[in-house]
Amino acid sequence: MGETGLMCGITGILRLRGGVVSPDRLTAMARAIAHRGPDDEGFHADGPLGFGFRRLSIMDPAGGPQPMTSADGRLTVMVNGEIYNFPELRSELEGYGHVFRTRSDSEVVLHGYREWGDGILDRLNGMFALAVWDSAEERLLLARDRAGVKFLYYRVVGDELVFGSELRAVLAGRPDRPAIDPVAMNLFLRYRYVPSPLTVYKGVHKLASGTRLVVKGGKVDVRRYWDFDLSSAEPEPTPEEAAERLLELYATATRRQLMSDVPVGLLLSGGVDSALLLALMSEHGTGRQTYTVGYGDSYAGDELADAAATARYFGASHTEVRLNRFAFETVLSEVIDSLEEPIATASMVALHHVCARAGQDLKVALIGQGPDELLGGYQRHLGVRYGSAWRSLPAPVQSVTRSVLGRAHRAEALHRGLFALDDADPMRRFQQVFSLLPGSAVDGLFADDVLPPGAGDAILDCWADSAVHMGGDELAAFQYLEVRSSLPDELLLAADKIGMRHSLELRVPYLDHEIIEYAARLPASLKVRRGTRKWLHKRLCRQYLPPEMVRRPKRAFADDVVDRWFRESLSGKLGKMLLADDAPLYSFLRPEPVRQLVTEHQSGHRDHHKIIFSLVVLEEWLRASS
Repeated sequence: MGETGLMCGITGILRLRGGVVSPDRLTAMARAIAHRGPDDEGFHADGPLGFGFRRLSIMDPAGGPQPMTSADGRLTVMVNGEIYNFPELRSELEGYGHVFRTRSDSEVVLHGYREWGDGILDRLNGMFALAVWDSAEERLLLARDRAGVKFLYYRVVGDELVFGSELRAVLAGRPDRPAIDPVAMNLFLRYRYVPSPLTVYKGVHKLASGTRLVVKGGKVDVRRYWDFDLSSAEPEPTPEEAAERLLELYATATRRQLMSDVPVGLLLSGGVDSALLLALMSEHGTGRQTYTVGYGDSYAGDELADAAATARYFGASHTEVRLNRFAFETVLSEVIDSLEEPIATASMVALHHVCARAGQDLKVALIGQGPDELLGGYQRHLGVRYGSAWRSLPAPVQSVTRSVLGRAHRAEALHRGLFALDDADPMRRFQQVFSLLPGSAVDGLFADDVLPPGAGDAILDCWADSAVHMGGDELAAFQYLEVRSSLPDELLLAADKIGMRHSLELRVPYLDHEIIEYAARLPASLKVRRGTRKWLHKRLCRQYLPPEMVRRPKRAFADDVVDRWFRESLSGKLGKMLLADDAPLYSFLRPEPVRQLVTEHQSGHRDHHKIIFSLVVLEEWLRASS
């Protein structure tokens, strides 16, 4: 093809007030993320700055070694990820007189920075974490892509900044181990992930999606370079117009992200999102390799048969991966190690297994993440969409409804959701909708004097720059927070870390920033209509998929299966972890309320599987990190 793409890990050290970077420390940081780039490594030192790089070759391996330095030695760049529109940018820059020495997409960042400065970020279409060093200005730029598909961690201690694609690189950069942050732990137990810019360690930060960090003159400045508008488009598109435009954006993003010198496969579920991706991929060549994970005929929610039917319809070469309870239990600690931070999304074990199998054949695969968040595919979107109707009901009707739900053993989420929708402040309303348990219940798990006052409200600080978007369309405002927070810091984090553990690059066409920007301005009536979720998306799917595919029920991927296995496992290994008196968890939490959750869940009186799974993940993480 004549272009270069890389999947890799980047890391570096900057001495804020001068000095020289230790090569041994830089090497240790790069080696800590060797799994992200087993094909090659590179280093660059320039006075107070040191870059380290690990590479997995995706396209034209000989074309673009990194770190990459300009011909005059002034600029040095590292890019982890893919710049999908680099051919267009290269052509534009050549028109301005720039001379390219390689066929690398990373070189576009090098020349683009010289031409536009930080404005290069506004022109990139891709998934990336990048670093640019300007030796003449002694200025460092770090940035993360708009959707947050790629990650960048950093830590400032004294007169030094260390950064890397993974936490383990940052931790390897200094001899002092940062303390665990109980506030972050509290947020994890509420939301199943730690929101940016926080991490589970004090003083170590995740660069938030669509954000850049600049260091100059010893000062560190972090700010957003990208935001998107939630105001309704005028004139409002008809359903036909919206479906046509959205399909056009889907097709363009898929075509861009098929760019590779190696085969591109697909992680295929039984639903419409990945089925539509396979249809769009098939327009650029048939015989795609697809991979599905499932649990067999004993589980009603299994997707294996549906995915196999989709693969047959489009002539794909299909592979099934089957899980059982033993596989779930035995790899859980490995999965948690891959994630580096506690993440408790139910699909992470299944994702580990399917990536491990796909990684035997491929280096690149597409995944169908995105339409649920952008176009109203989750159960919680129904509550947010019709929340104003609930708030308009007479108080006696609300009271009776709550009373009925209060007697249902497994309706805690709905019961809690109704209370959440009562709050007049949209940020606090959404805070409660996202939470697994009421904030007071999570706080009550902690031992005395562990949490500072208002720990649970720390997520509002993480969302502070989102407050300006909290008026107007309720559903659009809620989805804005999903795109800013839960999507990148939970689901995309799992995809990036687990995929790269198996040297597999996962691309996410539906999260092209042009799709995000377009979907954000669509009216709620095109997303959730008459109780139907993802209404517009399903409408356009009918143009590409047979009716039986579009009519398939949405399956809660892994939830039912994990719940059953988990309930059984609580009588064995996993239960013993939480019941052990010396569990590291109880350095932060009180044993009594944790054990009560386990007892109530085992008896079937309450459904606590989500919070208990989070507690098991946290315990496993604490054991591994001690």
